[in-house]
Amino acid sequence: MSTRVKDRTARGSGRSGAYGVKAAPYGFLAPAAVLFLLFFALPIGYALWLSLHKVEISGLGLGKGARREVWAGLENYAAALTDGELGHGALRVLGYGAIVVPVMLGLALLFALLLDGERVRARSFSRLAIFLPYAIPGVIAALLWGFLYLPEVSPFHYALDRVGLPRPDLLDGGPLFLALANIAVWGGTGFNMIVIYTSLRAIPAEVYEAAKLDGASPLQIALRVKIPMVAPSLVLTFFFSVIATLQVFSEPTTLKPLTNGISTTWSPLMKVYSDAFVNGNVYAASATAVVLSLATFALSFALLRLGNSRTAQGDTR
Repeated sequence: MSTRVKDRTARGSGRSGAYGVKAAPYGFLAPAAVLFLLFFALPIGYALWLSLHKVEISGLGLGKGARREVWAGLENYAAALTDGELGHGALRVLGYGAIVVPVMLGLALLFALLLDGERVRARSFSRLAIFLPYAIPGVIAALLWGFLYLPEVSPFHYALDRVGLPRPDLLDGGPLFLALANIAVWGGTGFNMIVIYTSLRAIPAEVYEAAKLDGASPLQIALRVKIPMVAPSLVLTFFFSVIATLQVFSEPTTLKPLTNGISTTWSPLMKVYSDAFVNGNVYAASATAVVLSLATFALSFALLRLGNSRTAQGDTR
């Protein structure tokens, strides 16, 4: 009898131990899952719910009306898709991105290749100096550059005035895109450089030695060996840069008080902010945010698939 009890106890402890082992991963994933639901999934669901509603005011006989939330269906989405200001903001962001993305990634790749050279001095200091602007918050960086752009306080404008040269207005018209793009390039090049440089350092030294034995020059090694082998990192940095460009908000918002050339709807995210917190229409703002999210996801997915397919074709060759 005692032997049977011991066997049952052993089986029970074994089952509980096996159950504990199987449940352990879920226990470790639970905190992340809770945070994901509370701070990601729930806000998205609430934004979708708001986008399908609107406020209706009734009983305006004495100047006071009752506000109530009613079902709007796709009315807010139709208004967002036909909003001219949103379309103009999207075109401005595309023009801004056409400057930022190629210049930033080109400089990041150039700096990474230079730092990966054999006879580079002060490599650690140079790497830190290039990366340091990325550690500065975007609002502070925009303020610093904004005061450098402002003719009344800029030392560059003062120097140009002293030598009798014209002072360009970088906060209006076409130069405004260059001014905003310069802030983004200055702050983002270092991060992309680190990503590419890390991939370069992971390439085996035997590959370079084989290329040298074949008579390849340093420039040929960079163009025909290094760049093709870091193509996945280039795709990744391009993907991140496109997403960051489509979400531009801090730089134009910070520079807006310094110039009349930036409207409250200069970028799509500024339009969302204006609708929600200036006009008080969170329902229209939610619909616009959902449209922008879907457009960003579709564009990013298409670019990622295109980049991966080209990378795979390069590997097969």
